[in-house]
Amino acid sequence: GRTVLVPASRLVPAEGQDPLTIDDYHWSPDGTRLLVFTNTERVWRRNTRGDYWLLRLADNTLQKLGGDAEESSMMFAKISPDNSRVVWVDFESKDLVVQDLSTLEVSRLTDDDGEHIINGTSDWVYEEEFGIRDGFRWSPDSRHIAYWQFDSEGVGTFNLINNTDSVYPELTPLPYPKVGTTNSAVRVGVIPAEGGTTTWFEPEGDSRNYYIPMMGWAESPEEIWLVRLNRLQNTADVMLGTVSTGEMKTVYTDRDDAWIDMHDDPDWLDDGAFFTWLSERDGWRHLYVISRSGNEVRLVTAGDYDATELAHIDEEGGWAYVMASPDDPTTRYLYRTRLDGTGELERITPDLPGVHIYQISGNARWAIHSWSSRERVPTTELVALPGHDAARVLEDNAELAEAVEAVAKAPVRSFRVDIGDVELDGWMITPPDFDPSKSYPLLMYVYGEPAGQTVQNSWGRGGNLWYFMLAQRGYLVASLDNRGTPAPRGREWRKAVYRQIGILASVDQAA
Repeated sequence: GRTVLVPASRLVPAEGQDPLTIDDYHWSPDGTRLLVFTNTERVWRRNTRGDYWLLRLADNTLQKLGGDAEESSMMFAKISPDNSRVVWVDFESKDLVVQDLSTLEVSRLTDDDGEHIINGTSDWVYEEEFGIRDGFRWSPDSRHIAYWQFDSEGVGTFNLINNTDSVYPELTPLPYPKVGTTNSAVRVGVIPAEGGTTTWFEPEGDSRNYYIPMMGWAESPEEIWLVRLNRLQNTADVMLGTVSTGEMKTVYTDRDDAWIDMHDDPDWLDDGAFFTWLSERDGWRHLYVISRSGNEVRLVTAGDYDATELAHIDEEGGWAYVMASPDDPTTRYLYRTRLDGTGELERITPDLPGVHIYQISGNARWAIHSWSSRERVPTTELVALPGHDAARVLEDNAELAEAVEAVAKAPVRSFRVDIGDVELDGWMITPPDFDPSKSYPLLMYVYGEPAGQTVQNSWGRGGNLWYFMLAQRGYLVASLDNRGTPAPRGREWRKAVYRQIGILASVDQAA
C-alpha cells in the first residue's frame, strides 16, 4: 500500500492559508524532519536561491529558517546528520551561515568582505564545466563543514549585455576566464560547525592552474578526500587530507594522453578501506576498487566494453551494478558483476530495446525503472531486483502515447554508415509516404561534441514530435554521431577529437 508522509495541510504556514509551493525538498538523515525549498529565484541556469522551511514530523511544527535573512537569499541548505543545525550559503555575501535548531540563533561561519571571495558555492567555470553549485559538505559526526573557496581576483570581466529588460541596455559583469588567461584560485577548507578557524587544504602547485572538481568526506570525520586536476585535465590525483593537521597525501593518480572525464563521487566500501573509481586506463571506461592507501587497484568490470555509469554498489551482496551497452552504443541497459572482479557481466534489464534509467534502493532489492525508445514514450515502474519483476506501474504515459500514435506516422530508421576509417551510428525519419525513387530535402541535427550523444534509441533522441512534424511536411530528418561523442565505443572513439575539436567532427559529418 501507499502512505502519505506529508499531506499539504501540514505545509500551511501559521500566518497563511495556502500550503508552501515545493520547489525541492530534502529529508533529514533519520527521516524525522523535512526541509522544504520554496519561493525560489533563478541564478544563471537554475533556481538555486530561495527560502527554506523545516517541518518536524513528530509534532507537525513548521518553521521558517534563516532568521532575518533576506527573502529568497538562502542557497543549498542542509541539515546536519544529528539534526542540531542547518547550514546554507547567503546569496549576496557568498558566505556560509549556520542556524542552531534548538536556540534558532543564526551566525556566520565565514565572513569574507572581499568582492572576489566565494565560499560554499562556485564560480562560473566550476558551475558550467564541472556542474558544481552546492559547494559544501557536512562531516559524518556533524562537527565540521568542508567547503570550496574561490578567489576570482584577476579573472577577466566579460560583460553580458541585457537589451530586453529596459529601454537602455544594461551590463552584467561576469568574471570569466578566456582560454589561457587567469583562473580563479581554489582551495578546500574545513570549519567547525559552531564557528572558528578554517583548516585549509591546498595541494602543491599554482592554485590558479589546477582544478579541484570533486571533494567530500572520506567515510570518516577525520579525513576529507579531494581530486586535484591539472589545467590540461590529463592528470587527476585523488588526495586525502587530515582535518586536525591540514596534511595531504596522494593515494591514486589517473592519467590520460588526452583528457580525464570527471564522474560521480566515489563510493566508500568496507568502512572506508576502499573506494570506487571509473577510469579509461585500459582503453575502456571501467569500474575499479582502490584501497585507501592506494596500494591495491582492482578491476571490477573487465572486458571490451564501457561501463558508462556506476548505478549502485550492493556491498552486502557483493555486487556492482553498472549501466552499459556492449553490443549497441545507442542503447543503455543495467548489468551487474561481482564486486571482487571474479564474475561475468550479468544483464539485468530484459530484452526491451531502448534506453533504460534506474534508481536503485540501498539494499538493491528494488528499483524505479524508466524506459523509452525512439518510437515509445517513457514509462516508469517499480521493479524487484535482480529478477526485474514489475511490482507497480508508476507512470504509463498512456495519454501521451495515444496522442503520439494519432500523429506520428513517420517511421524512424536506424542505420550505420561506413565512412572509411570508421562506421557512424545514425537515425533518419522519413515522410509517411516516402518514395525511395524521389529526392527530398534533408535536415541534419548535429551536436557532435564530447558532451552529448544525439543517436540514442530513446524518446527525444530522434523520436520527438518536432521531427515527426517536419517529416510529415516532406523532409528527411537525420542525425549522426561522429567520433568524439560520449558513446560507449571505447576510449579511442571518444578521445579521437583531442586537439581537433570541431575539425574531426566536421570531417565525419561531411563524409
